[in-house]
Amino acid sequence: MTHEELVKEAFKAMENAYAPYSNYHVGACVLCKDGRTFYGANIENASYGATNCGERSAVFAAYSYGYRKNDIEALAIVSDGKKVGAPCGICRQVLSELLNQDTPIILSNGTETVEKTIAELLPMQFGMDDLEME
Repeated sequence: MTHEELVKEAFKAMENAYAPYSNYHVGACVLCKDGRTFYGANIENASYGATNCGERSAVFAAYSYGYRKNDIEALAIVSDGKKVGAPCGICRQVLSELLNQDTPIILSNGTETVEKTIAELLPMQFGMDDLEME
């Protein structure tokens, strides 16, 4: 699957977004190396802290089926905003642990598309090594 096709799949996922508070819709699609795809959309809640972003929904779905960072080929995240949307801070932190540093992250709003990695989106990451785990 090309990155362009992955973006199209993410736009399909965006159709399932539940965003009655922000009216900002996000869709995401994870492409695994074996060709399997996982979808996510933002799901809002009146208690904003209980909201889940589309990219976390998609990556969590892949992990729920046993896939891990080395299995993920790419992630597309799309939105209906006027400019290309990038992951929020919480999502960047989650993606920094659940994706490889060089995994392509394709961002699009339908008129503009940008490709980044989590290393570019979140420099100086806080991770497992910072916890002095052995």
